[in-house]
Amino acid sequence: MKLLAVHPSGLMYTRIYLRLEPLGLELIVAAARAAGHEVRLIDLQVESHPDYFRLLAAWRPDAVCFSGNYLANVPEIVDLAKATRAQHPGCFIFVGGHSASFIADALLAHAAGAIDCVLKGEGEASVTQLLERVADRAILAVPGAVSEQGEGPPPRFAETLDMRPARDLLRHRRKYFIGVLDPAASIEFARGCPWDCTFCSAWTFYGRSYRTKPAEVAAEELASIAERGIFIVDDVAFVHQEHGMAIAEALARRNIRKRYYLETRCDVLLRNKEVFRRWRALGLEYMFLGLEALDEDGLKAFRKRSMPDVNREALEFARSLGIMVAINLIADPGWDRARFETVRRWCLDMPEIVNISVMTPYPGTEIWNSETRRLTSRDYRLFDIQHAVLPTALSLPDFYAELVQTQQVLNRKHLGWHAIAEAGGIAAGLLLRGQTNFVSMLWKFNSVFNPALQLHDHAQPVRYEIPLPAAQRTQGKASLYIHRPKQRAQAGVPG
Repeated sequence: MKLLAVHPSGLMYTRIYLRLEPLGLELIVAAARAAGHEVRLIDLQVESHPDYFRLLAAWRPDAVCFSGNYLANVPEIVDLAKATRAQHPGCFIFVGGHSASFIADALLAHAAGAIDCVLKGEGEASVTQLLERVADRAILAVPGAVSEQGEGPPPRFAETLDMRPARDLLRHRRKYFIGVLDPAASIEFARGCPWDCTFCSAWTFYGRSYRTKPAEVAAEELASIAERGIFIVDDVAFVHQEHGMAIAEALARRNIRKRYYLETRCDVLLRNKEVFRRWRALGLEYMFLGLEALDEDGLKAFRKRSMPDVNREALEFARSLGIMVAINLIADPGWDRARFETVRRWCLDMPEIVNISVMTPYPGTEIWNSETRRLTSRDYRLFDIQHAVLPTALSLPDFYAELVQTQQVLNRKHLGWHAIAEAGGIAAGLLLRGQTNFVSMLWKFNSVFNPALQLHDHAQPVRYEIPLPAAQRTQGKASLYIHRPKQRAQAGVPG
């Protein structure tokens, strides 16, 4: 069978900070290819809709798979599915991915017959079985499969994390970057998250499991990657000290040196200091820490299970290693001008890069159940952590003005002409190698983060709305899970 995998277009923040290769989709097509299927992959972050339709017409796949990791991409996915069905009525069309798993029934309803199936959970675990059952249309025998006719068995985990992504299928690898790591490839060392923050759906997707890739497998995969810049995509890097050290030692034996960017938690950083020291020596340069809130009440509301003193100590430790840290804070729509001003002053005092995102309830998170009735919009396109979909204490124009003014702290400190002066050598070196992603982002901030543009987004006609989860509102955590927590032991994860 010929399978064409499609990653949708980039979101608002990918126009500035980063553009990452579609690693999950690469794993899906790698699994399909290993089973004998012909596969191709197109990434609409770096290619266009006309490119997709030309490929569709020329290659005529038997099946098309859309990656649905982000809610804001849902309208694009549905419209592409409808157009694909119109051009190729016999093509089997399915959608998978993180967000798609939480809204399977809604996707099918929006598509009105254009989508045959939504594959919930880890796609590489079931995609080959799904493709095998297309011929006899017995897709509801497949774990995680949902169609208009019903739902199959619960999703299952991939047996191992050993599968190597099909990186060779991307035609524009030099288009992927994160900050000054340009170009940058992505790699996964571990999957899942054992914490249960109220705003996050990583733990509800994976059933609070945490699985690791064998150290030797990880090292061999890194050795195969041409790019020197590496983004480690784990939700929380190096939760297990032994695992982080084992990969480090495997890389040292192979004399592999690259430039790394990772995400972790403040408490994990402090608990596993030796791991991060070791990785600093191997090339760890950038770290993302989700502080989310500055005070104890905010941290408790998000159930971060961390404290302000821990966060401050973690920042000091990261500075002592010479690691550039990016911090995320979550702006509550209830913030007033005084709160924004307090946050701005704090940001200006910090040497770290500070990113401000907007608290957004997503399907699969606890706050989706607790906040949904207050939603001011159910337009999928606004669910991108850059728009307010809950009532704002300020008028919406004033909220966006304060938000962008606060985000300008990042612009003044780390982007624009000031950044060029400090990073001139880096920019020049990238340009000499033909890499323009980082240099291009330096001037884009004001053209992307603009209160008038954000307000304009709210005024657009809405064709697809997220349905409210009224039936699940009283069912508690159990109703949120995609992979059930009881599978943790089956996946080799300590309880």
